[in-house]
Order: sequence, then C-alpha cells, then structure tokens
Amino acid sequence: MPHTTDAEHYLAFDLGAESGRAVLGTLDGRKLTVHEVRRFPNTPLSLAGHIHWNVYALFDEMKAAMREAAAAIGTRPTSLGVDTWGVDFGLLAKDGSLLGLPFCYRDHRNAGAMEEYFKLVPRPALYEATGTQFMPFNTLFQVYAMVRERSPLLDAATDLLFMPDLFNFLLTGRKAAEFTIASTSQFLDPRTKAWIPGLFQAMGLSKKLLQNIVEPGTVLGEIAEEIAVATGLRHVPVVATASHDTAAAVVAVPAEGRNWAYISSGTWSLVGVEEEAPVISEGSRDANFTNEGGVGGTIRFLKNVSGLWLVQGCRRSWSADGPVTYDDLTRAAAEAPAFATLIDPDDPGFLNPPDMPEAITEYCLRTGQKPPATKGALVRALLESLALKYRRVIGQMSLVLGHPIEKIHVIGGGSRNALLCQLTADATGLPIEAGPAEATAIGNILVQAMATGRVSSPAEIRAIIRGSFELRTYVPSGSAADWDAAGARFKAIRPA
Repeated sequence: MPHTTDAEHYLAFDLGAESGRAVLGTLDGRKLTVHEVRRFPNTPLSLAGHIHWNVYALFDEMKAAMREAAAAIGTRPTSLGVDTWGVDFGLLAKDGSLLGLPFCYRDHRNAGAMEEYFKLVPRPALYEATGTQFMPFNTLFQVYAMVRERSPLLDAATDLLFMPDLFNFLLTGRKAAEFTIASTSQFLDPRTKAWIPGLFQAMGLSKKLLQNIVEPGTVLGEIAEEIAVATGLRHVPVVATASHDTAAAVVAVPAEGRNWAYISSGTWSLVGVEEEAPVISEGSRDANFTNEGGVGGTIRFLKNVSGLWLVQGCRRSWSADGPVTYDDLTRAAAEAPAFATLIDPDDPGFLNPPDMPEAITEYCLRTGQKPPATKGALVRALLESLALKYRRVIGQMSLVLGHPIEKIHVIGGGSRNALLCQLTADATGLPIEAGPAEATAIGNILVQAMATGRVSSPAEIRAIIRGSFELRTYVPSGSAADWDAAGARFKAIRPA
C-alpha cells in the first residue's frame, strides 16, 4: 500500500474509434474517483477514397483537455497517459514529421492483403510465431498492403509508431513501442516480447521501422516545452500506460480467484481470460484466438468479436431522420420477440457498410431469414446474436484451456446495457458481474499510479476498484432449452 494518504490526480486520455475522452482520476488512499473533463468526437476523414484518422484534430483536443484539467484541479496532475485502439499506426520521416494521416483499419486498402501475405509466410507458421488472431486489418497486413501498392510513404519512413506511441511522441519527443499495443500488430513473439524481423523481411522490409519495446508503466519523460507553453502544464511525466485500450480495461477487471473470463464491451467485444503465458496450439489457432500483452507480465488470451459497432451503425443511419438514443433502442429491443432473427456480427459485410440497417437486411435475405421489421426487433436480434457469439467463444475457450469458465466480468460501456448483460448471462448460463463502465480510463489511471509508486501491483489495482465502484450482478434466468435451440440455429447460419 502507498505510504501517503494525500490525494493525487492522474490524467487519462482514452481514445476510441468513435470518440475520445480526457478523464481525471483522483486517488485518495484506497478510493478512486473519476471525472470526465472533456469528450470529443473521433471523426475519420475521407481523403482521395481512403479513410484516415485526424491526428491533428485529436491532439488539439488533448491539449485543450490538459488546460481544462489544470483548471479543474488547480494544479498539475501527477502524470498523464494515453490509450487507444489497436493495430493502426503513423509513419515518421527522418526529421520526425508525420508522413500523412494514419489510415483507419476499416479502410478498403487492406482487402485481400492477409490472404496474399500467407503466400509469403503460411498461415500455420505465422500463428505459431505470433499467436495472433487473424484479422484482415492487423498491422502486418496493413503494412503489406502498402508494400503491395508500392507506397512512397514506406520509402520515406524511418519510424513506425502505433497510435498511442505516436501521441506519446508528440507529447514528449520520445519514440517507443509500449508492449500491450505492440502485441496487437502480429509482428511480435509473445513468448520473448521481441519483434520477429523475418516477418518484415518476407515482404522486403527491414525491422528498423519498429521501436524498442517498453513495459506498461514506463515513464517516458516530461511533456515537451512547446506542449507546456500551449497548455500551461509543466514538469508532468508522460507514462506509457497500458496503451492498448483493452489492456487498460482488463487490468481494471475487479476479479478475484481463478476461472473467470472478461468481456470488454464496446464498439468491439473482447472476450478472454488472463494467463501467465501465451496459449499457442492447434486448438487456439483453429478457434482463432489471440495472445496479447497485459500488465504485470500477463497475457490476454482472447478473441475479438465485432461488438456494439452494429448497433452504433444502425443508430447513425436512423439519426438522419431525427434523434435516436441508445436507451430508447434498448427499451424497444426488450419488448421485441425473442430469437426472431440471428445475425453473425463478424460477417465481413458489417465491417464498414455505407448503411448498416440495409447491410443487415441483405444479410438476412442471404441467410434465408426474414429481416426485422422494426428498430426494436433489429436491435433485439443484434443483442441476442452478440450473446450467442459470447456463448460460442466462451465454450471454445474452455475447450482450448482445458478448464471451465465459472464467472464472466463485463466491463466497458456495454456493462451499462442491462438487457445485453442479462442476455449474456442467459446465453452462457454463467453469472455476470458488470462494471466498471469506465474500465479503460480507470485502468489507464491506475497503471500510471503504479508507475509513479502510489500503487504496488495489479492485485492492488483490482482491490482499489472493488472498493471504489458499484458493480451489478446478473444471474441466468432464461430457458436453457430455448438458448440451446437458438445456439444450434446460430451455429448453422451460413450465407447462401
């Protein structure tokens, strides 16, 4: 435990694919409180037929939030840290300037790159080397897409920085690759925590683009003078926190004991367990599980499932005709008939369609199902299908690990969705403990507190969270037979 009971303040930037937030955490003894200082949209830019992240707009928002945080607490924070989504990156020129805006992982340039890369390094060998789930937008395949296009950016680049590492560089001038974000790339050996140069060399590149790897909780240095002038904050250490947003969320799982799993529920749903070593086997490869870095030497053994992205996409389309709230959609879904339509949330047609409801209608017709007739029925179908996807992944995970899962922790924004949590309990037959909703920002903050010596270990982080935030429990209440029948239907869905 820390020796002081004086309150300390930590500033977390949590940047997601839909929005960014600046969150102040105040740690007073063993009690943590969090306060959102600023929220801002993360709106991708469409330029020359491609989708990019507007890094400059995001960084301006971060600097504005730093000024607001200083005003809110009347002093400088103890430290600050940045977490973001995985796989995406920026390229730097020799002088440190950014070579164009980073591409969004949903950009069409990645189409077919994964399958073509397997001609250079076969799929089984690539999984054995990296233990990484195959997704068409992994960093490896994004870089190969640039090689395939003979992108001049690669010729000019001297450094590749993942998104949180890029923001840390803009804040401090230091280049580094934080372990948890690096582990999303499919360039890393999770056993040795080292880059695999042969994966770069197979496509004619050198690994010199990649940075030295640092552990989560590494103090990178103080904010640069130009940032201090712009924000009024000086001598604030920047911590390479658990920089992948899922890693930050998982360290904030308020778990005790063993045989628990987590679902980090947001735009994506990350379904997994925490392990002491990578799990790389034929079974994990066939089930397409990934091994990503965690805090304190742990490995996050998980599968990415396309989560509330589909609901978000529907809401965006429907909002063109007037305001539509998530609460209204969830209430309508609760009243809709059960198991009318089942949808695989990971169907490729849902990656980035121009109109999500239309894409879902087309999917239903391709799979021989009647499309939902109302907004409530459509959202009900999406939430039930997510719960069934969780059920399948948890079952696969138990088989690969060789032991049962006895409890599921749902963290992140989806933990606020009582209907989804109850459906998940019913589908899996397992108790659900939901919360904290702000898990990513909380994990970011408490890894900073560990880096600065205020917190001693990940176990203490979880004890602080259990004592600081209200959690809600859901127990299975639906008909197991009905869910078994729905599970069989879900498994059998195949596009025509």
